[in-house]
Amino acid sequence: MAQTFLRTVFTDTTRQLQAADGSREAYARMEGDGSAGRDELGEREAEFIAARDSFYLASVTGDGWPYLQHRGGPAGFLHTLPGNVLGFADYRGNRQFVSMANLAGDARVALFLMDYPNRRRLKLVGRARVVTAGDDPALVSALMPAGYRALAERAFLIDVVGFDWNCPQHITPRFTESQIAAAVAPLNTELATLRAENARLHTILKEKTA
Repeated sequence: MAQTFLRTVFTDTTRQLQAADGSREAYARMEGDGSAGRDELGEREAEFIAARDSFYLASVTGDGWPYLQHRGGPAGFLHTLPGNVLGFADYRGNRQFVSMANLAGDARVALFLMDYPNRRRLKLVGRARVVTAGDDPALVSALMPAGYRALAERAFLIDVVGFDWNCPQHITPRFTESQIAAAVAPLNTELATLRAENARLHTILKEKTA
């Protein structure tokens, strides 16, 4: 359920606009009575998160500007941890430290996860904290994808407050190189078989006309 997510992102102005548009009654039911302290991640969310090879992380600068950053790695690099927590290893990068600086002033973040081939998306909000490799090397190592050639310097841990599944409308399907390769593999196999058969028939024809 997205009750806490909706109550978190809906402001009084949001609700006024919904009322004016006629959608407020439906969203009021979706918000519930406020008894849930957070939206609990379930098996569906965990499976979706484990299949992602990238996501977008939003934070807010000290001056109030929204800041959006892409995070990527092998599928499963974003982990679902006990206690409604997400975690991922932070690799050595361009050393700008914008997200880290933002979190030092405001721990609130939003995550946007996309599944383009199946036209699904998951939005999450929560509070993030950073754990350095010096503070907890075992944790950072555990969150590092096996065999991935990158240097992990720290880990980001996100206490998830709420999440919401969006509708698929207007999502254009996109596919990775590996997904395309898997899809066309049967065609390549059939093509190789046909080429081999064509070569065999061509050889027979040459022998008959020699």
